[in-house]
Amino acid sequence: MIRPDPSREVQVPSPRRRWPLTRYFAVVSIVAMLVLGCALILTTGTVLRQQALREGAAAAQSVAQYAGASLPQDAYTLGLLEPAQRELVAESVTGFSDRLVGLRLWTRDGGVLYDSDAAATGFPDWERLDTALRGTPDARVITEVHGDSLGGTERRVLNVYVPTRVEGTVVGAAEVRLDYTGTAQALASASRLVTGVVVGGLGLLWILLFRTVRTTSRRLQSTALDNARLALLDSLTGLPNRRMLADRLHRSIEKANADGTRVGLVLLDVDRFKDINDSLGHDRGDELLEQVASRLRECLRDDDLVARLGGDEFAVLLPGVRSPADAEQLAHRVRGVFATPFPLGDLPLHVDTSIGVAVLPDHAQDGTTLMRMADVAMYTAKTHRLGVALYSPDEDDSSPARLVLLGDLHRALAASAELEMHYQPKIDLVTGETVGLEALMRWRHPTRGLLPPDLFVPLAEQSGLIHDLTRFALRASVRQIARWRAHGVCLPVAVNLSAHDLTEVTVVELIESLLEEHSVPPELLEVEITETALVADPSRVVPVLRRLADVGVRVAIDDFGIGNTSISQLLDLPVAVLKIDRLFVTDLVAGEGSALVVKAMVDLAHSFGLSVVAEGVEDAETADLLRGLQVDQAQGFWYSAARPPSELAADGRLAPTISGRI
Repeated sequence: MIRPDPSREVQVPSPRRRWPLTRYFAVVSIVAMLVLGCALILTTGTVLRQQALREGAAAAQSVAQYAGASLPQDAYTLGLLEPAQRELVAESVTGFSDRLVGLRLWTRDGGVLYDSDAAATGFPDWERLDTALRGTPDARVITEVHGDSLGGTERRVLNVYVPTRVEGTVVGAAEVRLDYTGTAQALASASRLVTGVVVGGLGLLWILLFRTVRTTSRRLQSTALDNARLALLDSLTGLPNRRMLADRLHRSIEKANADGTRVGLVLLDVDRFKDINDSLGHDRGDELLEQVASRLRECLRDDDLVARLGGDEFAVLLPGVRSPADAEQLAHRVRGVFATPFPLGDLPLHVDTSIGVAVLPDHAQDGTTLMRMADVAMYTAKTHRLGVALYSPDEDDSSPARLVLLGDLHRALAASAELEMHYQPKIDLVTGETVGLEALMRWRHPTRGLLPPDLFVPLAEQSGLIHDLTRFALRASVRQIARWRAHGVCLPVAVNLSAHDLTEVTVVELIESLLEEHSVPPELLEVEITETALVADPSRVVPVLRRLADVGVRVAIDDFGIGNTSISQLLDLPVAVLKIDRLFVTDLVAGEGSALVVKAMVDLAHSFGLSVVAEGVEDAETADLLRGLQVDQAQGFWYSAARPPSELAADGRLAPTISGRI
């Protein structure tokens, strides 16, 4: 059977509706260019008019000099001119007859000494006359009307008051009226030319910029869409990843609730895959996973979705399954693909698998619980070597070994002597210095030795003991911060909080009281929450995170990339740090796809002002790749495993063994 390409099923969630870049640029740039164009035209017109006034004033001064050159100072003092002197003034300005409209000579007290229109009386513009008598010309454009109001004509005239000097002394003023019609027409023509050049130039510039922005916007949209698809697909097998599975599972459950149908979920992993990797190498292990993915695609129905959750773990979503028995039958068909050996080079490899099956609503009412039930069933299949196991309440938290371990955990919490906190350094990828620590709980069991958290934390979450474990972790970590701080070591320590802790504000009250009791600044404590915990019940989790941020405690999202946190959620959350899930870090060296996904995550985080931490760094090549992708910090076995405080301290300071090696 030909399976559909999963990449075609990718549906990228749409962010809040905003203007496209091209429309935003078009509106803003048009407004800006209109303002710029108007400013240029107005400024140019103003400059041209001022230049015309200056030239006119200079011409008027020339007229006044010629007119007053032949007059004695006594004429201005007496305010009288003889007929011969009048004729002499008229003859001296005949050279300006092409532009000169009229000329008046005023005495200092405002008397008419000479008027080309033969007027013997009149009154000057006293304000302008005073300005001219102080030695400053005053030029203004006025409109003169000749004739009556019905049949008169208008003429534009430059009226200039200029000082009249005799032997360097201002003795009066000349009112010179020059024809301004030609100048006004020239100014109008120049303004039209400037307007055309500005409009045309800015229009052409806008078209070029708009085409550039439109081309760049399309290229960016295409790149963003490609990155979004890569973020929803597994880089090795091309199958949908955990994020896409969660989205499809959510939609399938909504449809099943509306139609009254069922949704099945199958979880499986490859038995002894670690041994295969160690024996044949990672390349052969990756080749095996690719073949498993190909066979899974071919054996299922068209509506079923095959996803890779990470490592050797796969999931199959069965929408519209008719009964738990049908889901179990499909799981047996899945197991049948492992009957034929997998050719790895010249080696035919026989591989087995453990499969767990759970069905909604028979075994769960929501996607998170359905996933957990399928995981319990897979654990049952692996423990009892059943191959395929349908979820049974009898196997959930009721096996004798789990009950014994649960009783031991109760005892360990009561005594607190067996539980201890280890700390793994976080390394700045640029400087190579230790910039923080993550607190990780260990259980020193009296008979089973040192147990990692993945062996008892899930049990504590299922039994309700997780709150006690959280209180122990917070108390121990804050006390340790205070001890280090007393010795001059001030590094922030991150403590993991489970989804159960985040639904109650009591955890905030506990943190506040511990910080106050031990006099620890809130910035030295950081809490880490998983992305899946965030999306499980955001209405109850987000208020707790806001309370923590108000206290001053930084919040980090752990295992980022495997949930379905939207961009709008990140914008609204008081989060300071994103921790990239180790699945992406592990696959980083294997192929370019993971690098693109990690780069997309880093760019997203940095655009929101968040720092990025990569966990699970186990070799120098991975560290170099992360540094090149601009990841801020890293932690993992390449730098240091989690250690007790006694191994991290030397003479009251952090030992150089955790200073990082780059």
